[in-house]
Amino acid sequence: MSTPDISVVICAYTEDRWEDILAAVASVRAQSRPALETLLVVDHNEALRDRLGQEYKEAEDVRVLANAGPRGLSAGRNTGIAAARGGVIAFLDDDAVAERDWLLHFAGAYDDPSVMAVGGRTVPVWASGRRPVWFPEEFDWVVGCTYRGLPPGRVRVRNVLGGNASFRREAFDAAGGFATGIGRDGDKRPLGCEETELCIRLTRARPDAVLLIDDRAVIHHRVPAPREHFAYFRTRTYAEGLSKALVARSVGADKGLESERRYASRVLPAGVVRGLRDAALARPGGAGRAGAIVAGVLTAAGGYLVGSLRARRGAVTFSSAPIGGDGRD
Repeated sequence: MSTPDISVVICAYTEDRWEDILAAVASVRAQSRPALETLLVVDHNEALRDRLGQEYKEAEDVRVLANAGPRGLSAGRNTGIAAARGGVIAFLDDDAVAERDWLLHFAGAYDDPSVMAVGGRTVPVWASGRRPVWFPEEFDWVVGCTYRGLPPGRVRVRNVLGGNASFRREAFDAAGGFATGIGRDGDKRPLGCEETELCIRLTRARPDAVLLIDDRAVIHHRVPAPREHFAYFRTRTYAEGLSKALVARSVGADKGLESERRYASRVLPAGVVRGLRDAALARPGGAGRAGAIVAGVLTAAGGYLVGSLRARRGAVTFSSAPIGGDGRD
């Protein structure tokens, strides 16, 4: 079976990331295995769309599109899926750059026809030049990066992480698109988990589907200075709890929290012990990392409780989008 062509979707929303967007596109164009096309989907920002349209007006391999659905990352991705011509659709964050063999490693996994999704490893690039000493690697998902606790190598997983992921087109034919009302939608609250919900729906629709992470498919994700502070850490972990409650409502707590139980019962306690040991050995940040893990667990649990109560009262809604002509829900 030949490996299908790969379309890359990059969703953008603000001119503040102009240089980052250009760098992301340049990293796709420099791939050792060329992409069929790069689709830049702009989320309800006409000035940015016009500016990108001018920037790439002569480019045959880059198309600039407007998000055809409601404001938010999920609808933007669905717009890209609907417009993409490749048999595989890859997603790259607008503030990340991919290593040269990123698509090569994705493509290799699709030689197996049962593989429906492949994710990669996302490495943080801290604005301050180095990781804050208090910031535990177990919580790197807070800044959209691969976290301690994920298995190394090319391994089967429940879900891929959306900023560095790819899906076979048939996956969307079987399961529909990304659900709106779960992930980021322009609101200040940094919600997430839309890729988790999609992957669980996919394996329900296609029980034979294989989902992988290959840690050789590497991207480097910029972490801006405000996200290096504990205030953002607290806000993001609380929002994760809210999002997990929506996922559990959509697909059931058994699947929606399956990986999280292992993470909370094994990975995080080991992280606390490691932090306390570092503190006892007078290593910088040990006590802070242990405390941040505990605080992150408690804050996420609080968000989950609040999100569950809101869901029961019908205070939140979301929809699983079919992929159609213009990407609308």
